[in-house]
Amino acid sequence: MRATLALGIGLSLLSLLQAQQPRLTWLGTLGGFYSEAHGVSADGTVVVGFSYTSEGPFRGFRWQNGVMTALDTLGGPFSDAYAVSANGSVVVGYAYNADTLQRAVRWVGGVPQDLGTFTGNLGLAYSVSADGTVVVGYAQQGDGQIRAFRWQNGALDNLGTLGGDTSIAYAVSADGRVVVGESRNALRQTRAFRWVVNGTMRDIDTLGSSLSIARGVSARGDVVVGEWRDQFRRTRAFRWQNNQMQSLNGLSGFTTSAAAVSGDGSIIVGYTTDLEDEFYAARWVNGVFQDLNQVYASLLTDGSRLAAALGISPNGRYIVGYGTNAATGRTEAYLLDTGVPRTGDVNRDGCVNDTDLLAILTNFGAEGYRNEDLNWDGVINDADLLIVLLNFGQGC
Repeated sequence: MRATLALGIGLSLLSLLQAQQPRLTWLGTLGGFYSEAHGVSADGTVVVGFSYTSEGPFRGFRWQNGVMTALDTLGGPFSDAYAVSANGSVVVGYAYNADTLQRAVRWVGGVPQDLGTFTGNLGLAYSVSADGTVVVGYAQQGDGQIRAFRWQNGALDNLGTLGGDTSIAYAVSADGRVVVGESRNALRQTRAFRWVVNGTMRDIDTLGSSLSIARGVSARGDVVVGEWRDQFRRTRAFRWQNNQMQSLNGLSGFTTSAAAVSGDGSIIVGYTTDLEDEFYAARWVNGVFQDLNQVYASLLTDGSRLAAALGISPNGRYIVGYGTNAATGRTEAYLLDTGVPRTGDVNRDGCVNDTDLLAILTNFGAEGYRNEDLNWDGVINDADLLIVLLNFGQGC
């Protein structure tokens, strides 16, 4: 009996150890030649994006447990999924209706819900809050112009513009209160904006250029990432915080773009290009550039390459995007489990111990959407405490 118990404990420890090792999973396609992953759930078990089908049209997908499932349309040929709630249950994007019009959609249980427009025809949903109740994107007005929207409880709110004729919302904070995106100003320049509930749309900066776009925002809305255009008209990634915009470098100083950011704002993902204009998935940790192809070279077979990183889990552990899978010869969506932080490692020191336990207990009952909120449900509670206890001693 002791031997059996020892074997069981040993296998459990081995399983935990293996779970912390970096892993790359190619997600395949819906039968076609191409797929991209755009968003990932907090625990890395659900991935969303789009894929071409064997019949030709592309469809949004929800991937879980190794199975890629096509998301229904509104009666038309196409759909695409851009984001997923923290628990993986709510997906947002767009779908075509029977009149072949593109509409902003929220899928719950796989069933698509048309979020409507501002009396126009078109719409698209780009992002969703952690609990799935707030959605942002753009919708068309009756005059043909498009406006950034924030949807909640069936109501579609027009966020306006910076004085121009267009605005698009690309991301929303975990609690749904902060929205970021792009808008034209009165001079018809495209500028990154940050909008806060009960506030107004604000131009956050351009580093002296005429163009900037906000693509992602941290859990509490205090860190914004995206791209700007330098004096040579090259696209560069940026990170904005405390009214300061920082340009982010990539390979050889060429094109960079930031697509998403971790919950605490410390890890940014996107892409960079080289001298041959080839795309490489990029990660910036506290502002320092990393080529994911170099960092995780051991996971890539000869000829495979991660081209872009488009989504990241709140804790920064799981990264999704698309690249070249040499085994199939296709461009495919991927899920990269970096193995860091360990499950239950609140302070990110590689060891799940008393310090992590104390962090949960000290903040017990407080508002979540921060590192202590391990399951990302909006509150620091028993569930987070249990995660630490179940993983106690890992890495120590």
